Amino acid sequence: MKRLIIISMVVLFCAPYSSAQLWKMKRYEAVASLGTSQFYGDVGGYSNGENAWGLKDFTFKQTRFNVSGSFRYFILDEVSARLSLSYVMLHATDERGDNQDRGYEAVTSLFEPSLIGEYYFIRNRERNSFLFQVRRAVSRNRVKDFFRSIDVYALAGVGGSAYKVNPNDALEERDMQTSGFTAVIPFGLGAKLTVDPNILIGVEFNSRYAFTDYLDGYTSDWSTRNDIYHTFSVTLNYRIRTARNGWPSFR
Repeated sequence: MKRLIIISMVVLFCAPYSSAQLWKMKRYEAVASLGTSQFYGDVGGYSNGENAWGLKDFTFKQTRFNVSGSFRYFILDEVSARLSLSYVMLHATDERGDNQDRGYEAVTSLFEPSLIGEYYFIRNRERNSFLFQVRRAVSRNRVKDFFRSIDVYALAGVGGSAYKVNPNDALEERDMQTSGFTAVIPFGLGAKLTVDPNILIGVEFNSRYAFTDYLDGYTSDWSTRNDIYHTFSVTLNYRIRTARNGWPSFR
């Protein structure tokens, strides 16, 4: 009887600690994303005096798409690092804005490898729920389940973009730089919802500041900043078990 009491006390004492460490069993995530892209360059757009916060530059006509794959590793419970490779298509045109008479238009393709750090200021509680992990169960309170299952994070990092611009005839006559490689600084916000012990779906808004002004194949004497582009993506995240040696296990 004494032995049973001692064992029970040890289990009760250790259970909260072991439960709090369950996230370490799945420190890796494979991520796929698909979404839209929006470009802010020297082709198209409105002048600063007519365009508070740049809101008028956001148009569906300029919108294109992005697709990416990533591999994430949780260094700490609230901190992760992510290696990503993205393809982004950008579009710029003078058809709408202050420079319609120029008639410039460009489509840019770029490949972007990046290393991104993430800080989770809201963490889902299901990651350390033993019952959720083993029986994939949720309570009957759906509102409570939602807030228990959500992650919200900020991201920032470093990357590069290999770009190629396809200008129209009017822009091609300017004979400016239409390809190259540039450093970029990504930063943004994201959120994920746990729908299964191994699957999370999410959304992410990511801005990039480029260290070049030629992503649309054009710059001018009136340009005061380098190019910027945004992506908005829907993400599918798959959690991967951590092996005893610390590497991902695909069994």
